[in-house]
Amino acid sequence: MSKQNWTTQTDLHSQLLRFWEKGELLRTRLPHAAALFPLQLRLKKPNSQDMGNNFEQVRHWINQLQQLDKRYRLAWKEINHRQLGRNHIPDQVWIEQPEDALGLLGQQRTAQQFDQLVANTLDDFPELLPWLEKNPLLALEHAASWHKVLAVLRWFRKHPHSGLYLRQLDISGVDTKFIEQRRGLLSKLLDLVLPAGHIDEQWRGADGFTRRYGLQDKPLRVRLRILDSKLAIAGLTDLELPVAQLARLHLPVQKVFVTENEINALAFPDQPGAILLFGQGYALNTLGQIPWLARLPLYYWGDIDTHGFAILNRLRSHLPHTQSLLMDTATLLHHHEMWGQEPEDKRCTSELPLLTDSEQELYSALRDNTLQTPSRQSVKNLRFEQEHVRFAWLQNHLTDY
Repeated sequence: MSKQNWTTQTDLHSQLLRFWEKGELLRTRLPHAAALFPLQLRLKKPNSQDMGNNFEQVRHWINQLQQLDKRYRLAWKEINHRQLGRNHIPDQVWIEQPEDALGLLGQQRTAQQFDQLVANTLDDFPELLPWLEKNPLLALEHAASWHKVLAVLRWFRKHPHSGLYLRQLDISGVDTKFIEQRRGLLSKLLDLVLPAGHIDEQWRGADGFTRRYGLQDKPLRVRLRILDSKLAIAGLTDLELPVAQLARLHLPVQKVFVTENEINALAFPDQPGAILLFGQGYALNTLGQIPWLARLPLYYWGDIDTHGFAILNRLRSHLPHTQSLLMDTATLLHHHEMWGQEPEDKRCTSELPLLTDSEQELYSALRDNTLQTPSRQSVKNLRFEQEHVRFAWLQNHLTDY
């Protein structure tokens, strides 16, 4: 073993630092934690051959370790070398107490701050001990505002199903932005401290935070274009309504088109007796809450890519009679010069059981990358965005609907 591989003071400090960075030195301070100390550090030391060939370097290495801070404890071992006789070399390095390790890292005050955070937390929320065991450093990152975190947890425990808007919460020292910026952290903690009956499991993630914990969310809105001027509402043909109000709207509508693309929606040709709905994300998922949509012919126009067919499948789970518009092989091949690529992380590879046979065939070809250009070149992650459909192509095909 070469000299460069023998453990140095710097190596020992790095080992200690890794214990800190993994949260081990904080975790050992928690109630019922497994004992970590005395803590033995790894020591790579010279072997018999090193001592015979590099004795002066070995002596220098031993001298360096003897200069260690006294909070490191060296254990020695006697070696009977056939050439050098009896010698003692360091065999083990120990840290006896947690405070010794913290002192060597300069983290005593930080650890005391963590102790206070833990005490304040477990006074009110003993059920958070497992979370603290897993996430000591994350808790420490929020130490300066942890009293606000606990105040939020207390409020939600005291006010289940409040039905208030986030802006209306009256928590001393806590504003709306504080909660909004920490929804991920608060969600993990609230899931642990609230009874199951106080959590609406169907809502998840940052966007579902308010509804998951009994708050009022701003109403989802859907934009509406009336494609027949005879159906105009007080002369208005372009409106945006909360889904609940749209569900109560009574118009003599004969058919409905749905799209997510704003430009396509605004440029969509006039159609007798028709309206067009467009909105993003969750808005499409809530169209099933509009009862009159179930009684009318409904056409969805999306991108020809795996994600577009996934949206169509999801819409059919709420409104099974939905038909697709211009999401077919003929439209795709007619516009081959406008093909693009779907982002890899946006692609859908799941089974979509609510597609028709022809839709399923095209979706499978997109998913499995089996489509080719007219010149028979393979295309990976093919995507054709609806906004590239020629207007004349749209007008000609609307006569079929």
